Amino acid sequence: MRFTVAVDGPAAAGKGTISRALAERFGFAHLDTGLLYRAVGAKGGDPVAAARGLTPEDLRREDLRTLDAGQAASRVAAIPEVRAALIAFQRDFARRDGGAVLDGRDIGTVICPEAEVKLFVTARAEVRAHRRWLEVGGDEARVLAEIKERDARDMGRADAPLRPAGDAVVLDTSALAIDEAVAMAGALVEARLNARALPPGKTGL
Repeated sequence: MRFTVAVDGPAAAGKGTISRALAERFGFAHLDTGLLYRAVGAKGGDPVAAARGLTPEDLRREDLRTLDAGQAASRVAAIPEVRAALIAFQRDFARRDGGAVLDGRDIGTVICPEAEVKLFVTARAEVRAHRRWLEVGGDEARVLAEIKERDARDMGRADAPLRPAGDAVVLDTSALAIDEAVAMAGALVEARLNARALPPGKTGL
């Protein structure tokens, strides 16, 4: 069975946590596509060459979750040649047998426009900054400034800007507990799976 769940959204909105929970619940494979760009940025040097030469070991670096790695990822993700080098890997993963959940910033719009489920997970910038600050510490005002800077860069880039797909379900987690957000996302995936399993002409009603 091929079944793709595309989860997009800005930094610290909860898309990674939701994606991992969905993958575990439904037995799907999971890919955090942001790690690809973080690994390219962390490698340094020519980002296009780094993207073309990316290895599984590069994705296991311990520094990929830092603020600096996130900023580097946003910068290299704005380079069309970097994105092109990583597209095939992501698309192959998405259509693997057994189902897949991919989270990132252009999964539903560019990588997997044919995904069976598309979610756009978001939250207010101040809420996201506080969540990220709880993870990494430091100056919360600086974290907020960097969140806003990254949002502007990701949404304003010419190639694959961050935005919801036209048929995506927008999930605002600003006032939701993680369990609530996961439950809402899970209900959507389950409904689509059930609808797909119905014989032609049946509605399930």
